[in-house]
Amino acid sequence: MSAASHGHTVAAWTGSAIAFVGFCISGAAMIMASVPIFWAGVVVIVAAGVVGKAMAMAGMGKQPNPAVEALKAEAREARRAEAQAATA
Repeated sequence: MSAASHGHTVAAWTGSAIAFVGFCISGAAMIMASVPIFWAGVVVIVAAGVVGKAMAMAGMGKQPNPAVEALKAEAREARRAEAQAATA
C-alpha cells in the first residue's frame, strides 16, 4: 500500500488526528459519565470527516494517477462499444 500513497496525505493525517481527539473526548466523557461531553466528542469525530474531505477536495488529498485514469477511460470505451454491438 505504501507504493500507492494510501493515506499518506495531509488531508488523511489531519482527519485522523482530529478524529483521534474526538475519540479521546468521548472516551473521557464515558469515564466521567457526562452525556453532553460525549456528544461533543462525537461532533468532533464527524467534523474530522468533513475537514478531511474538504482538504482532499482542496487538493491536499491523493492526486489521481494519469495511468489509472487512462485505463478507466479505455475500459469505459470498451464497455460502450460492447453495448453498441449488442444493440445492433
